[in-house]
Amino acid sequence: MSTQTLSAHAELPSRISLAQTARHSLALAGRGVTKFMKSPIQLVDVILTPIISLLMFAYLFGDAMSGGDIDGYLQLITPGVMVMAVFQASVGIGASLSADASTGIFDRFRSMPIARSSPLIGAVLADIVRYVVCLGTLVVLALIMGYRFEAGPVASLAALALLIGFALSFSWLSVFLGMLIKNPASVQGLMTILILPLTFASNVFIPTDSMAGWLQAWSDVNPVSLVSDSVRGLLNGGEVAGSLAGSLAWMAGVIAVFFPLALRAYRKNAG
Repeated sequence: MSTQTLSAHAELPSRISLAQTARHSLALAGRGVTKFMKSPIQLVDVILTPIISLLMFAYLFGDAMSGGDIDGYLQLITPGVMVMAVFQASVGIGASLSADASTGIFDRFRSMPIARSSPLIGAVLADIVRYVVCLGTLVVLALIMGYRFEAGPVASLAALALLIGFALSFSWLSVFLGMLIKNPASVQGLMTILILPLTFASNVFIPTDSMAGWLQAWSDVNPVSLVSDSVRGLLNGGEVAGSLAGSLAWMAGVIAVFFPLALRAYRKNAG
């Protein structure tokens, strides 16, 4: 093959249209969903983690933190635990891609006439299955425990869509780390270091007005708090406009920063 032909082949992905990129990404997402269907064991973590979290905080700590009003506390923490659970679920994509980097699969994708971003976008879209399973598990358990959805079906679906959008946006941070670090355990560790402070310094488990002043200031701008407030407003009935605007701003900002960084790391990894 001539040098000119090789050059033309290498430049092909840069001329692929947006519609073709979407089609390639959806095809690869379908491949990822098939992997989940053939190996459901990959979904165990997104089933057990939310179950353990909701049961532990409702029944182990709930009496002390709620002053004995377990039913009221369940209304407070269920939307927050949903946010925490999908946030934790977004760690998996980075660790998975980090493991894939050692198999040579990216070299194979690079040799194919597809958009360079399609393998990453496809992997992120396939992870929607994990988020849906996670949230479905939480909804069923919360209903059994006595949680009451006080909003209508449209608001409830909007809350679930917001939760999935939140997980998808922050998954690009996980993808970036997965492309940057060739060690799945290190990716999980770094993401956990990020998730724990954001989660526990938020209003997931306690109202913001019960926090110290400096912590209130952080919680008011914390993306986990903002999304939790939005989901509470949508599911329990209440104001959502301010927190929803902040949530969407955080999601857009994370994508704007980490999507191009993840693509750059992927190209370098595949090179």
